[in-house]
Amino acid sequence: MPNMTLALPNDLHREIRRHKEIRWAEVARRAFVKELARLHVYDRVLGGSRLTEADAVEIGRDIRRRSRRKNA
Repeated sequence: MPNMTLALPNDLHREIRRHKEIRWAEVARRAFVKELARLHVYDRVLGGSRLTEADAVEIGRDIRRRSRRKNA
């Protein structure tokens, strides 16, 4: 199994070291799997789309702007 090295901010690293009972590699593995599953859904949904990545980013920004206005 390949290894991966991560750079962490000092405060996060201190917190992690305080909880040695946690298997942090497993926590990271689960986070990677969850994020990849989310990306696979996007790939399936957008697979046949004619939208460019720039279009998708702009749509996402517009949704966030509208959401902020609604919640304000």
